[in-house]
Amino acid sequence: MYNEFFGLDDAPFTLTPDPRFIVFTPSYNEVLASLYYGLEQAKGLIVLTGEVGTGKTTALRWILRRLDASVLAAYVFNPRLSVEEFYHQVTQMLGIKDWTNKSELLTLMGRVLDERHRRGLRTVIIIDEAHDLSDYVLEEIRLLLNFESDDAKHLQIVLTGQPELRDRLNQPNLRQFKQRVALRCNMHAFPNVEEVDRYISERLLIAGAQTPNIFTSDAVDHIYRCSEGIPRNINNLCDNAMLAAYSAGQQLIGRSLIEEVAVNLDMLPRHEFNRIAEAAQDQLGMPASVLKPEAMADLSEGVVSDGAIELQEFATSVPTVSDSSNGHSNGNGSILQLPNGNGHAKKNGNGNGNGHHSTVDVKRYRPLDDDEMLLEIDGVSHRYKRV
Repeated sequence: MYNEFFGLDDAPFTLTPDPRFIVFTPSYNEVLASLYYGLEQAKGLIVLTGEVGTGKTTALRWILRRLDASVLAAYVFNPRLSVEEFYHQVTQMLGIKDWTNKSELLTLMGRVLDERHRRGLRTVIIIDEAHDLSDYVLEEIRLLLNFESDDAKHLQIVLTGQPELRDRLNQPNLRQFKQRVALRCNMHAFPNVEEVDRYISERLLIAGAQTPNIFTSDAVDHIYRCSEGIPRNINNLCDNAMLAAYSAGQQLIGRSLIEEVAVNLDMLPRHEFNRIAEAAQDQLGMPASVLKPEAMADLSEGVVSDGAIELQEFATSVPTVSDSSNGHSNGNGSILQLPNGNGHAKKNGNGNGNGHHSTVDVKRYRPLDDDEMLLEIDGVSHRYKRV
């Protein structure tokens, strides 16, 4: 929609793992080099892990497109398969047919792998989202690694998944599988704003931009903070920001627009709530309204009626009314009602018949200091120091 407005040939920040838009930042290069080394040296089993959205699938597809013609690869992108379904998918991709049971399958696969290895050819199985593989399929994968000769692996397997995959492999029942892992790689988020700036600029150039200076330096810095350096989050922020800029007729995207987009996508860093509250106070000339009216009433009275608000407390004694004219006592004894910590009435029926008062302890709470503010986040109030 906004491509023509910004002079682009293609959308630069789609959420699909398009290998055309891969950016070789230092951290990304390290992972790709490790994968290349593992495949080139026929290490056998390689495990690649990384947080959601860090670009694991993009890296795999980039490698698949650049494999030599001598390499036959099977790419499994849906790991939630039974053992039989797993073998059906792998053998179909490897061109192994005419088998009716597992014994025939393994015999045919062994012959194919031996022949390919004898001719100097490579065979690779790449499994994405491997953290969702069942233990039964993982055990079958381990057994497939037994296709080997005295000095070489005839089959190479690459597993990629979220950090949960590491936890899976540390389970006692998978210790044999863990020992087969020859190489481990970890895909990190971008560690600094410089790599994020390079990522954004290069994707714009790949998309056909004449100049990559569409985002200001302040905007890029805020993108880094909101996205936590995760490429998928960066793409989402940039795509929505460019759409908003197009709607507003702005050729340059600044920090304020990124802030608006981050709020809409629920990607605003938690520490930004302090800054927003202070900005609202400066603009309105009065404290920002971030609490419900009943919570503000409790705060002003020093009594908590919401059990979810937990602040430092101290007890004090509050006298009851000393005569019956206030309607709390009768000839049979005085009854005092005070709110307790849960907002319910608390009754004390120990009157002496003369309308005199008794003393009841209730919880009161330390008022806010001048340099403190109270923000309600996800239904829970917290004290924050103004900075």
